[in-house]
Amino acid sequence: MGLDLVTKINGRITMVHLSDLDSNIYLIDGDTIVDSGTGLNFVRLYEIFKKMKLDFDNIKNIVNTHMHWDHIGGNGFFKNAKIHIHEKDSNVLEKGDSEMSNAHYFNGNMKPMKVERKLKEGDEVFGLKVLHTPGHTPGSICLFDSKDKILLSGDTIFADGVGRTDLPGGSEEDIEKSLERLSSLKIDKILPGHGEPVLKSGDKVIKNIMGSVAEEL
Repeated sequence: MGLDLVTKINGRITMVHLSDLDSNIYLIDGDTIVDSGTGLNFVRLYEIFKKMKLDFDNIKNIVNTHMHWDHIGGNGFFKNAKIHIHEKDSNVLEKGDSEMSNAHYFNGNMKPMKVERKLKEGDEVFGLKVLHTPGHTPGSICLFDSKDKILLSGDTIFADGVGRTDLPGGSEEDIEKSLERLSSLKIDKILPGHGEPVLKSGDKVIKNIMGSVAEEL
């Protein structure tokens, strides 16, 4: 059974699932998105926004959880949006680096993008705290709402595992450290970059995944 195209998480956050290739897109407060997908399914996204009484011009900010094309490829469709990404992944967008962004895998046309804000550990962005969680990429981040115990986890962690570390810039050692850090947080919901969200007991899910990763390594 496939994911619903649109899932309301709470009063602030809505998850949009376009396809298995695209990252999940999280709409926050109607004017900010976390990740933008590949851009290949922009017509479907346009129709979803239309039903939500939004259009691409409504989006003022994009927070990219990391530099890979399936999360940044749709950035250019949001002409009024300012891009925010961790400083260690920002040069890939600014240089239009097709290899590091893995754009070629998706037949993406990677061009330089202007980065408005280079994020760092501990920054706050749109009411969410930036957690630097390298491993999948050097500049991978999670976004944490400590009040509602919600973690937007990018490709650091999914409902059933962790992001791959065999692409350029990946590190098994770093992702283990990032998991250990996340395991110390009180997390209820995990909103990953791909696949199903975890809607309860997220901290227990993280600890279980840590155990599985340790066994594999």
